[in-house]
Amino acid sequence: MANVAVIGAQWGDEGKGKIVDWLAERADMVVRFQGGHNAGHTLVVGDKVYKLSLLPSGIVRGTPSVIGNGVVLDPWHLRDEIARLGEQGVAVSPDVLRVADTCPLILPLHRDLDGLREDASGAGKIGTTRRGIGPAYEDKVGRRAIRLCDLAHLDSLEPQLDRLLAHHDALRAGFGQPPIDRAGLLAELRDIAGFVLPFAKPVWRDLNAARAAGKRILFEGAQGVLLDVDHGTYPFVTSSNTVAGAAAAGSGIGPSGVGFVLGIAKAYTTRVGSGPFPTELDDSTGERLGERGREFGTVTGRKRRCGWFDAVLVRQSAAVSGITGIALTKLDVLDGFDEIQICTGYRLRGEVLDYLPAHAADQAAVEPIYETVEGWSQSTAGARSWADLPAPAIKYIRRVEELIRCPVALVSTSPEREDTILVRDPFAD
Repeated sequence: MANVAVIGAQWGDEGKGKIVDWLAERADMVVRFQGGHNAGHTLVVGDKVYKLSLLPSGIVRGTPSVIGNGVVLDPWHLRDEIARLGEQGVAVSPDVLRVADTCPLILPLHRDLDGLREDASGAGKIGTTRRGIGPAYEDKVGRRAIRLCDLAHLDSLEPQLDRLLAHHDALRAGFGQPPIDRAGLLAELRDIAGFVLPFAKPVWRDLNAARAAGKRILFEGAQGVLLDVDHGTYPFVTSSNTVAGAAAAGSGIGPSGVGFVLGIAKAYTTRVGSGPFPTELDDSTGERLGERGREFGTVTGRKRRCGWFDAVLVRQSAAVSGITGIALTKLDVLDGFDEIQICTGYRLRGEVLDYLPAHAADQAAVEPIYETVEGWSQSTAGARSWADLPAPAIKYIRRVEELIRCPVALVSTSPEREDTILVRDPFAD
């Protein structure tokens, strides 16, 4: 049996939560490997709706879950999210959740810096969630981060605090802000340490042991490939690598252990925040997609921008991330359109391109080249087999496969986990 890595093939918000939940029931372990609590996954289980942003989606079903070293961890948010799940009847203990002891921590000073930068950026705003994700990753790379394992050694933390505060106090001074309250920060760390340290483990050992025992491991990505810090629409990206290769580096299992790569893509395209969006529809069609798809961010509540399916971008995502198969979600949102358009290429100053150029100015200037396909009037909502789909919907799926050069493995036709058409079982490869 294969392990499976689930990643977003667009700009995030593709419906990964439902697919991960659907797969997690058959997995022996679920792993978050990058990002932080800027990610948002909505799970619908029976009559209950769970909104997660840091915890792996498998936690709702009691599947052993791991937060890997590639994640930046806000321990205060972790405490709050665990408490919220407790109120919904889901108990999260160190028996079911393990957190890599090498996770860098998101501190209050990171949230402060994130907000100060966005407020001062004017037209250059990136549209961050202001949760400190980017600044925490900067400190990790700058070798001044406080990691989860450091909370067990607070009495010897002074040299690390010297490095950290020398950097942040200088930045804060540039924004006219006072220095960090060193004693206050230490007090906050001491307060949270007792809660979070019982979850801290060398999770790479657990993952490799599970792999050796033939267990099924599900790697859960956050955001999407187009937000990858290297391969996305830079600088309007997240601060981590969201491609499937990050599943290995962000968990400690090694590249050969990742297995089947399942890319999640909506049957249309959405984006939250700033940045280029070649197929964006700033018209009644875009509004219709947004209303039917209930397109609001799980974490931010921000209205998502909507547009037609961009086969160029998903093909690019599939290539750079080694996607084995696509899970096409929200097909039912396209019900009732007489015609549907698919972007098959771009024009940039008279030149036809089959990829998204690297520079932000060129990305903003490209014009989509569309192919029009037949729509369908019948409802696809709740379909669970090919026989339940109208012929034009099947033709649409097949054309998407051709254009992105990647097979469709799953089709999702509603938020309900059972409303899924299984074409190829990722765990069987």
